[in-house]
Amino acid sequence: MGASPRILITDPVLIKDVMNKIYDFPKLDANPVLKFLVTGLITYNGDQWAKHRRIINPAFNVEKLKIMLPLFYGSINDMACKWEKMLSSDGSCDIDIWPFLQNVTCDVISQTAFGSSYEEGKRIFALLKEQAELFMKLFFKPYISRYRFLPTSGNNRMTRNERDIRASLKGIINKKEKAMEAGEASKDNLLGILLESNHKEIEQHGKSKDNVMTIEEVIEECKLFYFAGQETTSCLLVWTMVLLGKYPEWQKRAREEVLEVFDNQQPHFDGLNHLKIVTMILYEVLRLYAPGLAVHRTVPRDTKLGHLTIPKGVSVTLPIGLIHHDCELWGDDAKEFKPERFSGGILKATKGQVSFFPFGWGPRICVGQNFAMLEVKMAISVILQRFWFELSPTYAHAPIQDVTLKPQYGAPIVLHKL
Repeated sequence: MGASPRILITDPVLIKDVMNKIYDFPKLDANPVLKFLVTGLITYNGDQWAKHRRIINPAFNVEKLKIMLPLFYGSINDMACKWEKMLSSDGSCDIDIWPFLQNVTCDVISQTAFGSSYEEGKRIFALLKEQAELFMKLFFKPYISRYRFLPTSGNNRMTRNERDIRASLKGIINKKEKAMEAGEASKDNLLGILLESNHKEIEQHGKSKDNVMTIEEVIEECKLFYFAGQETTSCLLVWTMVLLGKYPEWQKRAREEVLEVFDNQQPHFDGLNHLKIVTMILYEVLRLYAPGLAVHRTVPRDTKLGHLTIPKGVSVTLPIGLIHHDCELWGDDAKEFKPERFSGGILKATKGQVSFFPFGWGPRICVGQNFAMLEVKMAISVILQRFWFELSPTYAHAPIQDVTLKPQYGAPIVLHKL
């Protein structure tokens, strides 16, 4: 990459070492332009990462996720109702579901992150979405010296957006903190839980910046909640819908399971966690279409990795896309959609190797993994309760790596009312 040598690691034994030894293989220094999009837990290393992970963890524990489940259902149910109104007299319609799935995951993260301030949250997300588009244009110019400082229209726009996002988030956080001090704040949203966790750290350890988050750090984590939460979930949802549209036998099996567990009632936490076939399908979708296609690490000092000695300054890449499609690891049918490979769980499917890591692996595994999986299970359950669907004749299969892996030409689906 430019003047920096990079090694691709595909051996599961070495991948396990890289993922486990987070201090020997820290995250690469973030692209300087990335600060306009997201930083926070995903980009931090060392003690800063450990502090943030400790404070953020409570926001994603099981009991907190249970509280958020009605918010998931409300947004997804609204989307399904919109689809029902679009059906023609024969009970079907041909629509591009991709914008709807982006909107519904935006609505879910807005409500679960900010609670009563979710309308303001949606405005922030619109700005973050524009930042992502501007970032990807700028990303391909990283080696033009100081290009990001030139007063181009794109650079100026990113600076204005960043200023607006930070001002909005600061206003929401200040309002939430005042409500907490008055004992009025709801704690059923990520921001409220994060601030509560931060205040507990202050009570136990004082206001040292080594122990608690500053307002600026809370702002960065809010941006990350928003961006990572919406991006990964919408991508997993759209590829699941595409593959279930292409493989009707698996769609039928998933629907039978959903109806057996929930009938036509609102899906509940325990039931969602017992959806075996739906879970197998989601794992296989994540194997074939992982939202992120690579994990990047750096080597701050000369380091041994298995039989290799890696010099200081070299970067290490774990190519998720290649590993998830490797015939030596997954068999000759590695390129095929076969959810049954996960019938015995991840451990059996991977033969105990680190060859499946769509959310990362080891100490730095994605803190929001359970949040994303629960949201997608809820969405798929609600959709399967109301519709059967197939790929539209206009669908063109063209996955493209933007910030995450997306359908370049959308996802036209023919929906049929059950």
